[in-house]
Amino acid sequence: MYRQTVLPRWQGFNLEQRMGQSGGIYSEEDFRMMSELGFNFVRLALNYKQWIREGDWNRIVEDKLTPIDEAVAWGKKYGLHVNLSFHRAPGYSISTAGYEPYRLFRDEEALQAFLLHWRTFASRYRSSGDEVSFNLLNEPRGILGQPPGIGPAEHAVVMRKAIQAIREIDPDRLILLDGLDAGKVPLLDFFDQAANKVALSMRAYVPGGVTHHGASWDGNERYDAIAPKWPGGLSVDGEWDRERLHDYFKVWGAFAESAGMGLHCGEGGCYNRTPHAVALAWLEDVLIFLKEINTGLALWNFRGPFGILDSGRTDVAYEAWNGHLLDRKMYELLRKHW
Repeated sequence: MYRQTVLPRWQGFNLEQRMGQSGGIYSEEDFRMMSELGFNFVRLALNYKQWIREGDWNRIVEDKLTPIDEAVAWGKKYGLHVNLSFHRAPGYSISTAGYEPYRLFRDEEALQAFLLHWRTFASRYRSSGDEVSFNLLNEPRGILGQPPGIGPAEHAVVMRKAIQAIREIDPDRLILLDGLDAGKVPLLDFFDQAANKVALSMRAYVPGGVTHHGASWDGNERYDAIAPKWPGGLSVDGEWDRERLHDYFKVWGAFAESAGMGLHCGEGGCYNRTPHAVALAWLEDVLIFLKEINTGLALWNFRGPFGILDSGRTDVAYEAWNGHLLDRKMYELLRKHW
């Protein structure tokens, strides 16, 4: 079996408090609880609009980055690696909510703003050591209804410029790049970056008819009237079984090993409308296959509909824990396949 051998098998969660259009705050309690439960990784989903002045992406207010500083400090305090991820960058977000005047992969104005923001982060976290990594752009793909999509060549141009901008300030910062097609396709144009501390981030959201059943923002609504099952889950690209899921992860493992690149699964999980038994059966296969390629997983999210705390499922016998409702079965499954 092909395996990545560069990065640790980080296991943890995404925190989305600062992903929206208005400011949110992180809680030290989340970091403490993740550590107490035995996890070692947190990915912060960030939106650049939360640290600019009056909607101008060229006017960064560094005081507005203080909540991120606090999260980085809490990560260090509780032994969690902190991954900083631009979920909305100047000119791009996979979400259709929020207006971008220019497009990152087409317009120079957006590209220069993107580089400005990553230079700011590179300078601000230059002394944070190996406890912090950068995820340059969450889930690049074409925006629905706005052709053309993002191809490998245009994606490589933008990412390489951002990598260079960061390296001029911080030569050793670990940088993760999401795969194309919303993190599902490996990046064939970055073999030469393995020695430059550039690694890959993939997704565990297939098949969508299982992982996003009942989620109004996803493209699998056509299957919401069909009860999810695993194996045999449906998605826009057909039916999935264990062998097909296994092949999906093997492709990523083969790419990582052949390129000598690090690999991590930056997001994955099942929305709370998928029956719990189905979600657990699917998740166990995902964890088995990720372990085979020596790669960790960050669930989306910690507290919330994809997570192990306060997930809002109606078919779970929750356990009261630290003032929250713990999905003990899902938690033990994650720990079982560490």
